[in-house]
Parts: sequence; C-alpha cells; structure tokens
Amino acid sequence: AFVLLALVGPWIVPYDPLASDSGAALQPPSAAHWFGTDALGRDIFSRTIVATRLDMGIAVAAVSLSFLIGIALGLVAGYHGGWWDAGVTRLADTIMAFPLFVLAMGIVAALGNTVGNIVLATAIINLPFYIRVARAETNVRRSAGFIEAARLSGDGDWRILTRHLFPNILPPAMVQVSLNMGWAILNAAGLSFIGLGVRPPTPEWGILVAEGAQFIVSGEWWVAFFPGAVLMLAVFSFNLLGDALRDIFDPRKRT
Repeated sequence: AFVLLALVGPWIVPYDPLASDSGAALQPPSAAHWFGTDALGRDIFSRTIVATRLDMGIAVAAVSLSFLIGIALGLVAGYHGGWWDAGVTRLADTIMAFPLFVLAMGIVAALGNTVGNIVLATAIINLPFYIRVARAETNVRRSAGFIEAARLSGDGDWRILTRHLFPNILPPAMVQVSLNMGWAILNAAGLSFIGLGVRPPTPEWGILVAEGAQFIVSGEWWVAFFPGAVLMLAVFSFNLLGDALRDIFDPRKRT
C-alpha cells in the first residue's frame, strides 16, 4: 500500500498539497478534509499522501546504496581476510563509534540539506550493518565444503563470491534491508523535524509533524497526529516485512 501511494499518490489526492486557504485554517477532520487542515489552510491528508513518495524515495535510495557498497565490502573482507578485513572492519567500527543520528546531522549540516545529501548521510550510517552481516556470513562459509568444491571445479574468486557466497548471505541481508528501510524513513523525518532535512513547504512527514507540534498544546492535535501515525505505520510495516522476506529467501523454509 505504501509503495502504491508513493507511485500514484500525487495524482489521487483531492487537493493541491501546496495550495493554502486562510479561510480554512486549522479545521478539524471532516468529510471535506479527512485529516483536517494546517495553519495555512492546506489539506493535511493530501500533504501526507504526497509526502510518501519523497520519504520512500529517500529510504529506497539510501538503503540501496548502503546495501550495494556494504555487501561488496563485507564479502571481500570476509573472503580474503588480512589487511582487507582489518581495513573494512575499522571503517565500520569508526562509523559505529558515533551516535548515528548525530553523525547524519553533521554530514547534512556540512554538505547542505538537500535530498541527495540526506540520502548520502543515511546510506553512510547504515553501511556498517551490511558490512558486518556480509563479513560474518562470508567468514563462516569461505571454508565450507561447497566452496572447496567450487574451487576444485575451477571457479575463480569472483564467481565464488557472486554465485556461491552472495546468495547465501541474502536471507539475513534482506531482513536487515527491511529494518533499515524503517530506520531510513525515521532518519529522514528526524532530520526534517529539526530543520536539517527537506525544506518547507515541501510535503514530508517530519516537516508535517514539526509544523503540527506547536499546535498540540492549543488543541489542534490533528495537525501532527495524522502524519505521525502514517510515519509510525510505515516503519511498523517494514519491520513486519523483514520476517516475510526471511521466510522467502531462507532455503530452509522451502525444504
């Protein structure tokens, strides 16, 4: 459902997410405005739906980048060992030594709060998870019987890594992907909430929650509640997706 909303959301919303109407400011949820309106009279439902594409796009791009780089580094480190292993492990440890959200804040603050830099920062803080998963799984299997058989049959290192080791680390890696999708969405929303993410008036879940936080005390709870609830549901959905992907990719579940 979230992927579908990200694809078609901008074409199915009832209102322009950027159009303001001062006469309809801070209206509670109604038949005309399902999630109510914000301080500028913009429809919160439309803004929340349109924000799905941006948040999902940031999460998919960041997780894909960290997955590709992290898995490649972890495979090489676990398979070859030696200085490769030491260097890649120290890189992961260095990143993990920082509070990850604070590190993302520093990267975005230094490079500028653009979507590309948010993707880069999110990818960097997620990189150690894939390095560690790939390295650990490869280190366990590099001396297994089927790897020795592949070597004896004439397979080179590249073929062993891509055809024999990579498929065997997919189950834990795919579970990590689903978890990181939720964390990536939270990271993007968190950066926007503190003013280091996407800039207003662009619809984004973190911005919507930040804009609505100031109205909770005065009773306009819906301004922050509905975007926050959608954000929570998205993260919860990706956490559940991890269990399903583990069952699909784990060979033991198919035998």
